[in-house]
Amino acid sequence: MYELGVVHRDVTRASRDDVTALAGLGVSTVHEAMGRTGLMRPYIRPVYYGAAFCGTAVTVLLQPGDNWMLHVAVEQLEPGDVLVAACTTECEDGFFGELLATSARAKGSIGLVIDGGCRDVAALEKMDFPVFSRAVNAKGTVKATLGSVNIPIVCANALIRPGDVIVADADGVVVVPAERAAEVAEAGRSRKANEEDKQRRFAAGELGLDMYGMREPLAKAGLRYIGGEQEQDA
Repeated sequence: MYELGVVHRDVTRASRDDVTALAGLGVSTVHEAMGRTGLMRPYIRPVYYGAAFCGTAVTVLLQPGDNWMLHVAVEQLEPGDVLVAACTTECEDGFFGELLATSARAKGSIGLVIDGGCRDVAALEKMDFPVFSRAVNAKGTVKATLGSVNIPIVCANALIRPGDVIVADADGVVVVPAERAAEVAEAGRSRKANEEDKQRRFAAGELGLDMYGMREPLAKAGLRYIGGEQEQDA
């Protein structure tokens, strides 16, 4: 059950050093480094090409067709924060647009994730305010019903708590719990170094079949090659 009608002002954010480290890794690497967890549903997509960010979450619980609490949430933003908004029930109305983006940026926000709609996409792209949303929808909203700010929410099937790290790029959105940020950043750096080594080997012509030792288990599974010089097992 969500807590309604509250704004929590005291938020423990992940450290800036850890956020910076995670920002250099990308969504796919962070997701894998965290044990293949933390991803939002893939219907959350950037509203323009090149949108990306990594920052700490200020969470917003909205009521359907009502963006009142986004205005409340802007006051709680600090530099480097990301607005993360969910709705009490599915709604694709245009909760967010150019004016709110301008206000959020003035407070230091670097982007928005919303399990709902946004609008003014051309203006958002022009001002380079990254938004990841469920839909693009010109339909406006009202300001009449209380939700909450800085409470734990579920956005696109992912649990987000205030201060968690949100990484978003062309591959999607991943959530890193604040208390795991340092651990995941270190695991991500190791994974990235390993991937860079593999990329060099692939570029030199080595096959994944040999790099990953796949030939023997493929043969045991019954794979056979037909044609060529001779019929052979894998």
